[in-house]
Amino acid sequence: MRRLAKAIDGLAEPAVEKIAKDQQEDPFQVLIATMLSAQTRDAVTAAASARLFRVARTPRSMAKLTPAQIQTLIYPVSFYRLILAHSSQENICVDTHVHRISNRLGWVKTRTPEETEHALYRVARRRWWPIINLYLVTWGQNVCRPVYPLCPQCVLADVCPKVGVTRVGRPVNEQRSEAGGRRSEGRGRRSEAGGRRSE
Repeated sequence: MRRLAKAIDGLAEPAVEKIAKDQQEDPFQVLIATMLSAQTRDAVTAAASARLFRVARTPRSMAKLTPAQIQTLIYPVSFYRLILAHSSQENICVDTHVHRISNRLGWVKTRTPEETEHALYRVARRRWWPIINLYLVTWGQNVCRPVYPLCPQCVLADVCPKVGVTRVGRPVNEQRSEAGGRRSEGRGRRSEAGGRRSE
């Protein structure tokens, strides 16, 4: 966790953190949209928020809905039972990134985010509980990606068993230089072919 604290400094934070810092407009709707955005892609968040706010735009109108109605309106957003809204210091917020990375690191061996949450309570020191989500989500979006994680760039590479990792990605600068090399090779082949035609 200390290594991750240093490594995520300067990386793009998850949407939930950004919106929480900049909340303007209607705080209630920002809160709800933020909670949804933490669980899915931006396009799904926008659609789910629009459906929900057409029916309920205020805490009072939202309170009149049943949980089943809310679940239907925000579908297909998943992991909608959240902890972040309460700023809890006694809970671990587990989303898809936390679930994946905790298992990849070998901290837990679980099949669902719910199982991961309970397992993390047993293996993580209490002082880390409130910030495990921030660290692992930030790291998961930038380095420890679901597909082709950037293991060579990872500050935890020497202690990570890479559970479930089958292929490792390369840093962006290596991909660019390789792509540039392929383009110049292609130009060389074309000029060589052009030379043969002129002969």
